[in-house]
Amino acid sequence: MSDSWKALYPFQGKRLDLGGYAMHYLDEGQGETVLMLHGNPTWSFYYRGLIQALRPTHRCLAPDHIGMGLSDKPGTDRYVYTLKSRVDDLERLIDRVAPTGPITLVLHDWGGMIGMSWAVRHPERVKAIVASNTACFRLPREKGLPPLLSLLRGSAAGLVLRGSRWARRAVLRTCTAKRPLSPAAEDGYLSVCDGWRQSLAVHRFVQDIPLGIAEPAWQVLSDTESKLGLFKDTPMLLTWGMKDWVFDEHFLNGWTRRFPLADERRFYDCGHFLLEDSPEEAVAMIAGFVAKPVAA
Repeated sequence: MSDSWKALYPFQGKRLDLGGYAMHYLDEGQGETVLMLHGNPTWSFYYRGLIQALRPTHRCLAPDHIGMGLSDKPGTDRYVYTLKSRVDDLERLIDRVAPTGPITLVLHDWGGMIGMSWAVRHPERVKAIVASNTACFRLPREKGLPPLLSLLRGSAAGLVLRGSRWARRAVLRTCTAKRPLSPAAEDGYLSVCDGWRQSLAVHRFVQDIPLGIAEPAWQVLSDTESKLGLFKDTPMLLTWGMKDWVFDEHFLNGWTRRFPLADERRFYDCGHFLLEDSPEEAVAMIAGFVAKPVAA
């Protein structure tokens, strides 16, 4: 694992034993809790700038999902890589380290589905929500699964993805549109999933995208989607990179239809990694909202 990314990640992580494997998480600052949930192919590294902006006034929790980032990477004989497992892991983390008090959710990519699935279990804990290029509902009918994701769900392409750093780098580079990742930032995403075993979760996340009722994640998705009305009046900020080839305008519209009071901010020249494409503006916008969350 290269060390070039460590200068960008000046944090002392903690670990939580989940019974045979451990979850790495950041716990920075004091005050009301802001829970930052990453997706695929990222980890808490994605939130490094936001954490540094918020930790003087808030407690920032940012876990790495099992198999991602600096968390343990068990094989499929020891861990079931499904949405339900992710939500259960999050439940255990919060029960252990933040069992009481209001929580502001910051959600990206799979973090939206995981975070909102936890939220519908505990709506009284949710103070505000920031959602960025993510989903908490089934694939929009007008969208369809992007061809690249369809390809990567398969075993053959998955072998290439897991076995080739070049393939993972190629996919990673599609996640920004305005500015390329710096070599150190790129290394931060690639080094922690470098190798066959280390990249298992990257592939499993793609395979777990729920496309129909027979999919393992479908029941959790359906249950969560049916309860989203619990948050119709919750202060919400939608920050969206409009050049995202997965979570595009169709997904943004899915949020605004369900949450018409949400404050919507579009970044037309940014891609999936909004916090990498527009770190100064996006971080300032999110920090301002977190400080004074107000429903529209």
